[in-house]
Amino acid sequence: MNVCIVAGARPNFVKVAPIVRAIENAQKHGRDISFALVYAGREDDATLEDSLFEDLQIARPGVFLGVDCENLNELTGQVMSAFEHYLQANKTDVVIVVDDLASTMAAAIVTKKQGVTLAHLVAGTRSFDISMPKEINRLVIDGLSDLLFTAGMGASSIATREGAELSKIYTVGNILMDTLRFNLGRLKAPSDLESLKGKSYLVFTLNRKALMADVENLERMVKAIVDNANGTLVVAPLRGRSAEVVGEIVKRLGIPSSSFILHAPLGYLEFGWLTAHALGIITDSGNVAEEATFNGVPCITLNSYTEHIETVKVGTNVLVGEDAELLGEMVGKMVRGEWKSSSLPDRWDGRSAERIVQILMELGKL
Repeated sequence: MNVCIVAGARPNFVKVAPIVRAIENAQKHGRDISFALVYAGREDDATLEDSLFEDLQIARPGVFLGVDCENLNELTGQVMSAFEHYLQANKTDVVIVVDDLASTMAAAIVTKKQGVTLAHLVAGTRSFDISMPKEINRLVIDGLSDLLFTAGMGASSIATREGAELSKIYTVGNILMDTLRFNLGRLKAPSDLESLKGKSYLVFTLNRKALMADVENLERMVKAIVDNANGTLVVAPLRGRSAEVVGEIVKRLGIPSSSFILHAPLGYLEFGWLTAHALGIITDSGNVAEEATFNGVPCITLNSYTEHIETVKVGTNVLVGEDAELLGEMVGKMVRGEWKSSSLPDRWDGRSAERIVQILMELGKL
């Protein structure tokens, strides 16, 4: 069986790495399965630093489609064209696409047009906000997919309600937990933050453009975090625009470095160490919130929804939207140790990739 794994952007590699390792492990045990790792972007993409692949313990992609543009419609067309050429030149039995990017949707459409089996990893996730481009991508990808690999029963139920046949849906668990489990013993403290070992601190991350666009409210939120942290240090490893916006707010509010550290972006293993040992996390990232649930670390999400509601219902996550007052209240509870009890959602055990590869090989015998 020839499997093509498509990564559309840097975060996808964290989710496909366990599948790469699971296939390589199956090969070592004599199973007839091979793979190609395809990246939609360019080979010189600055976000694909060598340390990423070293941290994940996988090789760099063997194929780069070379697409690099800002307009999502143009990107979709270019990926479709480039990936069609790839499939026509390379025998492929199954294509695995990840998440909900425009490049993911493009690869999914071409896969079906070429008559190749399509598998969607992290299927069934919904915001139920059709104005979001990624929500449209999710609907299209799930609608086309022959195999829907979901993280939990909630996502599987969504896929069922939307008309997917039960025979197509496989609840394999959250693939992010595979990478976390694999790397637990390899996490390392950032060299300049060694002093945090054994101390209490909060981690703050920010990526959503909508939050950064409303600078006045974001300033209220940052102030609420610091005021209610009650002296607990806040560490914010930010990059790009988020670092600029938050840096200006911190300066304007006169927040001292003893209360708030704006840090450079961290590698996967260093960031993993920082969040795993934190007293609590404040983030707008679904992935960070999911990892917090796995690690049992209290987490506040700066959004009104999450694609993985089990992080709220079962895990450590709480949603506060963009409400600075509510955010401050929850930060206060966090530092006082008044957080809700939590547990690990079903099948978040770090064995999702093993299940996926086993399913593919079983189907390959049919």
